[in-house]
Amino acid sequence: MITSLAIKNYALIEDIRVEFNEGLTIITGETGAGKSIILGALALVLGKRADLGSVKDPSKKCVIEGHFQIKNYQLEIIFEENDLDYEPHTIIRREILPGGKSRAFVNDTPVALNQLQTLAPYLVDVHSQHETLEIVSETFQMEVVDALAGNAEILKSYKAQFQDYKKVSEALSALKLQKENASKELDYNSFLYDELQQANLKKHNQKELEEDFETLNNAEDIKEALVNANLLLDEEQIGTLQTAKETRIVLGRIKEYSKKFEDFWERLNSVIIEMEDIASEIGSAAEHIEADPERLFQINEKLQMLYKLQQKHGVDSVDELIAIEEELGEKVNTTLGLDEQIGKLEHQKAQLKDTALKTAGELHLRRKEAIPLLKKKLEETLFPLGLPNARFQFELTPSEDFKNNGTDSLQLFFTANKGLAFGPLKKVASGGEMSRIMLAVKAVLAEYKKLPTIVFDEIDTGVSGEIANKMAAIMHQMSKAMQLLSITHLPQIAAKGDHHLKVYKEDVNNVTTTHLKALGKEERLVEIAEMLGGKNVSEAALANAKELLN
Repeated sequence: MITSLAIKNYALIEDIRVEFNEGLTIITGETGAGKSIILGALALVLGKRADLGSVKDPSKKCVIEGHFQIKNYQLEIIFEENDLDYEPHTIIRREILPGGKSRAFVNDTPVALNQLQTLAPYLVDVHSQHETLEIVSETFQMEVVDALAGNAEILKSYKAQFQDYKKVSEALSALKLQKENASKELDYNSFLYDELQQANLKKHNQKELEEDFETLNNAEDIKEALVNANLLLDEEQIGTLQTAKETRIVLGRIKEYSKKFEDFWERLNSVIIEMEDIASEIGSAAEHIEADPERLFQINEKLQMLYKLQQKHGVDSVDELIAIEEELGEKVNTTLGLDEQIGKLEHQKAQLKDTALKTAGELHLRRKEAIPLLKKKLEETLFPLGLPNARFQFELTPSEDFKNNGTDSLQLFFTANKGLAFGPLKKVASGGEMSRIMLAVKAVLAEYKKLPTIVFDEIDTGVSGEIANKMAAIMHQMSKAMQLLSITHLPQIAAKGDHHLKVYKEDVNNVTTTHLKALGKEERLVEIAEMLGGKNVSEAALANAKELLN
């Protein structure tokens, strides 16, 4: 329920704060006093788009703040789904800055307007005769039927099942699209994968192959160079080794005379040992270097294969080719395994569909059973409201097409007079009839469902006398289970309120401002008397007002 509304710098309002209580609150005031301004401010709190033209002083900030007590409404999930901070005492604030920019806050956290608009229907339900009423909406009509049928828990189960069905259906569609796209590439990917597999990449060391190729390709030059190197090192007469050995003999004669000479000898001896080893390996290498045209051809073929594959795939190494081979293998295997995955999802989808259809069928049966009761209650409620011949027809049609609330389609037909054919409610009901039908629906719904705060904006237009009394009685009965605000011109309805607020205008220093005042017992008596007989309150009007209040 709404507990207070603070309005600052909006339309004709300078700065007011109004407190609201449980039960039925009546709001009255002369035409043009500013009752619509109060509703306009409330609409901003509920997510209506802001307009700088509605600000009283455009050079100052406009602030509208509503406080709501929502601990009994189980709205935690709604807040969570819309990424809002939940508080049992929730504060919604709208600000219109001097430049025209609008900001919205829920519990002091900035929110987008669409978040506020999603939350609003759970807080306040505003009805006016001149607006399109939600009663003509199939979704709302189904909600009314479900409330009477007690379908809350079954609907919760169905919605969960429907969500699971949608998720699997979407996953299946995505998988089929993936298969369709993958199938187009399968042949090409398979060709590339087979080509890389046949290359047996893991057995090829490109660096070693390139070394072997260079060696075999230059065998004669290499052999000649190695032989010459060996001769220079180890030739009997002039080889480096021979010269070094002779020098070692010379140093050997004097090494015992000094530590320095002994070091010369040892260092030269180490060099000779290393040179002998090098000479031996060079000689061995020279013996093993042989031209082998056939092996050279084989190595060249392997290298050319690797070079072509690297060029084809835009890489520089065998390791990169192996990585591409593994990736292609995964793609091919994934594509070939899609049929199995699709089969599993199709089976899962069929099971989920059967489950959801079964629950939807249960909803259909319960709705079918509840419709006669709803029809009876609506017609009984409308009888004293001046529609004694009002009749309803509900056409509930099942299908296999899933909706958020089941598989049923609902059409509501109405006639207000005997002998006239039924027609769609939105086409055959007049504005006054629609207002009373809406009141009847809300009155019935209040018996079965926790409703948000309802604001009736002059829905009693065109109603008077005994019908006004009956309408007031219905509102008062509804307000025992919920908070109800009624903007009215009828004294019969005003007298039924638990609380009474008066909207009025004042001119101060040639500036007109709108004010709102909570009326005490005597003030309320005068207000209702004025509603009965005008500004010049007579004793008869006061007596009539007392009678209404009593």
